[in-house]
Amino acid sequence: MTRSELLIGGAWQSPREGGGRLKDVVSPFDGRTVGQVPISGAADVEAALESASHGAQIWRRTPAHERSEILLRAAALADERSEEIARVISAENGKTLKEARAEAGRSGSIIRLAAFEGTQLYGQTLPLDANPGTGLDKVGFTLPQPVGVVVAITPFNYPALLVNHKIAPALAAGNSVILKPASTTPLTALALAECFIDAGLPEGVLSVLTGSGGQIGDQLAADRRVRKISFTGSTSVGEHLASIAGVKKLSLELGSSAPVVVLPDADIELAASAVAAGGYANAGQVCISVQRVIVHEDIQGDFLDALSAKVREHRIGNPEDDSTTVGTLITETEAKRVEESIREAVGAGARLELGGDRDGAMIEPAILSGVDPHSAIAQDEIFGPAVAVSTAPDVRTAIELANSTDYGLAAGIFTNNVDACVQYMREIDAGNIHINWTPLWRADLMPYGGLKASGIGKEGLRAAVEEMTESKTVVIHGRPWT
Repeated sequence: MTRSELLIGGAWQSPREGGGRLKDVVSPFDGRTVGQVPISGAADVEAALESASHGAQIWRRTPAHERSEILLRAAALADERSEEIARVISAENGKTLKEARAEAGRSGSIIRLAAFEGTQLYGQTLPLDANPGTGLDKVGFTLPQPVGVVVAITPFNYPALLVNHKIAPALAAGNSVILKPASTTPLTALALAECFIDAGLPEGVLSVLTGSGGQIGDQLAADRRVRKISFTGSTSVGEHLASIAGVKKLSLELGSSAPVVVLPDADIELAASAVAAGGYANAGQVCISVQRVIVHEDIQGDFLDALSAKVREHRIGNPEDDSTTVGTLITETEAKRVEESIREAVGAGARLELGGDRDGAMIEPAILSGVDPHSAIAQDEIFGPAVAVSTAPDVRTAIELANSTDYGLAAGIFTNNVDACVQYMREIDAGNIHINWTPLWRADLMPYGGLKASGIGKEGLRAAVEEMTESKTVVIHGRPWT
């Protein structure tokens, strides 16, 4: 798939500067060029902002049922094109085709959920007569409305899922959207944008700008015409965007080092199977991937034996091969970074139980045991196919270790003890908590977001639609009855 034009305000247009320079999109598996996209410049950003400002006025005045009809057509197109989109995802991202099909297959349902939520923007009445000195001569209520221009900035790891989780609720709520996808995975975003355009979005409502986020992201984030930024990415970039955004709404889904606690009464086979899946899906490049396992010291050996047996079943290789269960990292540079993190952990005293070998952008799924819970591999986000196992003598210590990082996106626990479950859900500082499963589970309708350095705001279609709106309080003043 090659696109020599940008999508600005719903129209495919040539870049306004740079002579129409194109950037190759390459496969992280074999380095082949899988497509090309134009490089946006400052003039293109300005054109998108002007168009979005105009489109926001049109779209907010479009009745919700009409917006819903267009989104439902987009959902049907996403379903029809699911296999094509899956192959684009796998080619530019390097994840297995099986994983790519599962991701692409969620697109239609996400858009349909957003379309429904966009028609359910209720206000509330206000009991003004409860205010001292106020009688029954006033009626108060809240009135929701779209925020206006939304900038959506998405990462490479789920190039369809996270695009849909931003643009679908933004559009459903009546906003115009400028999408800046990751520079390594822009083709998926363009393929999804075509579904919305072909479904009949009005002029000005959707733009997609490809190119370097460092060059155009700041221009978008700082512009006063933008009323909402929805960003998924690293904590450092999120902090930077917050520092330049000015007075506007922010949703920041940032880094993580997700813990899983395994207690002595847990079903060890269940825990091992779940961690073997949750630690290595998408080659570990998931913010809710299992990075740390804090296992009770009495069952460490049994758990490691069970986990090792499960992880040995994984196979790296060609993402299009049905036997491949763990694909590539997004670039060889990222694979080298993960490889070095594993080496540093071993140098600091951890034991490499298995895996860790690198072949280009692929890393053999790794398990590290005896990990110092305060070491870099436990504290920092690794974003790769490696699970660090530490021990704790009791549930209180395990909770303290689970909370010991700067992050708080998601956490899990395996236990059959109801008291421990209640203690865990009360004490863990994480936005998503799973009992008897790992953090790597998400329903598209549920609120999703983190605490601490993992961000602010919530995704999930109902929560996101709410975040994409503003509320006005209206008071009607009548005359007192005499």
